[in-house]
Amino acid sequence: MVSSGTPAGADESFRLDANPGPYAVGLRVVEQYDYSRGYRSAFGELGKPYMGERARPLQTVIWYPATKEGGATLTVRDYLHLWATETSFGDPRIAPEAKNWIAALTPALDTHVWAVRDAKSASGRFPVVIYAPGASDMAWENADLCEYLASFGYVVIATPSFGVASRSMTTDVAGANAQASDISFLLGFARTLPNADTSAVGVAGDSWGGMAGLFAAARDNRIAALVALDGSTRYYPGVPKLAGDVHPEHMTIPFMYFMQGDYSIEDRERFGNHELRDGPSVLSEWADGDLIVVHMLGMAHASFCSMWQRREDYWRAYGASPWQPGDYGREDAITGYAWVAKYTLKFLDAYLKHDSDALRFIKASPAQNGLPRHVMAVNFRAGTHVTRSYEDFRAEIGRRGFSHASQIYSAFQMEDPKFTLDEAAIADWADELIGDEHWAEGIALLNLNTKIHLRSSVASMQLGDAYRISGMKQRAVCSYQQALSRDPSNGFAKLKLDDLSAARDEGSRKVSPLQTTDIDCGVRQ
Repeated sequence: MVSSGTPAGADESFRLDANPGPYAVGLRVVEQYDYSRGYRSAFGELGKPYMGERARPLQTVIWYPATKEGGATLTVRDYLHLWATETSFGDPRIAPEAKNWIAALTPALDTHVWAVRDAKSASGRFPVVIYAPGASDMAWENADLCEYLASFGYVVIATPSFGVASRSMTTDVAGANAQASDISFLLGFARTLPNADTSAVGVAGDSWGGMAGLFAAARDNRIAALVALDGSTRYYPGVPKLAGDVHPEHMTIPFMYFMQGDYSIEDRERFGNHELRDGPSVLSEWADGDLIVVHMLGMAHASFCSMWQRREDYWRAYGASPWQPGDYGREDAITGYAWVAKYTLKFLDAYLKHDSDALRFIKASPAQNGLPRHVMAVNFRAGTHVTRSYEDFRAEIGRRGFSHASQIYSAFQMEDPKFTLDEAAIADWADELIGDEHWAEGIALLNLNTKIHLRSSVASMQLGDAYRISGMKQRAVCSYQQALSRDPSNGFAKLKLDDLSAARDEGSRKVSPLQTTDIDCGVRQ
């Protein structure tokens, strides 16, 4: 249960005011390159030829559900140590900005968090969340949120935010493209992890990472849910417009957007590049997919990151400035952060784990969910149009079983009248299943193919072949007769009917234990 805050006068240093889930949290760091993209110049800073690896370095931080076997939990200092090798694998270097962070986090450096380095992974496979940090920030800027999600059964993966060819991110289309490509790279990497279920993938991004998440989701259909923590999509709607291929008005995935407590039209006019601000509101354009907008009344922009909340200089300067809403203070931001974590978890549970209770939670009012007053306002807007895809169908089959193929197809068509299944794609899928001796599953798909493509003699032939090879002679006869009724000139169907009529040993080609029964085909030539 998320706490409603601590009494006035209590210690105000940041802590995640929420109970962990059923799993311990492991942390693993992988140093890898994206060899499809360059990063370093051919010449180093002294003008001499660069002799090292020039591909894009991606220090990859992975939080995952682990077994509760003990081990020392990490500290904030341990996370800071990762900075030294972000782009110089095996050659620690402390950047000037890292030194500033160390100074700002001094009171919190020995604070313990939840993760245990290289802990034993819990058994099972878990949905994947790619975390995209804000502009130029570290992969672990929001370690507490990432640990929280991992404790509830998610594999969370992040890499630092940096530009096309420098450690500093550029807040333009090129920068958003670079980080969006990092997200897709990490999705490909997730397939190598034995505990990652890449059929259920979400992206969560903070600030500029929210922009990158939008770009990635617009281009990568593996992403099924999107979270933005006061994402730049709200402040720079001109960036998606300039990209040319990012169209929020056509996106159908669910989107949860957390916004800070106080940001006026006047603020928007004072800050930022006018070209980047000139575009339609992403939130207003988001109509086809479910949209949940969460207004965090007591949080400023940087408060959505746990490491920023630990910075003492943030609270002395930024936190005390007019950007901090009303008379809300540090304790309110800590309380708000815990609820951001809770709502992010429920959103992902609803759309990646298909948890009906979690969906009811995010649709309910904050008061119904037990929140104290003046913490947040939540608006749920259901998508006006549902677009179903072949991948959605495969995923639903995986959840409900092949015996429900016809019902799933009918339900999808009711939700999206334009939904259909390509005849060849279904046949190929069935062939894969039958090749792996999943006879019942393959036949269920071929049966569905004959019902969807009512004029296809080929679909009936393929079903007949599957029945014949599996030993179900009478059903094979019916399917070949159906093929002939759909195309009387189908000579192959005639030949196979003749072969079956001449065969005396029904079990001579039987290769599976499926039962054979006498049936009335109901087909008349």
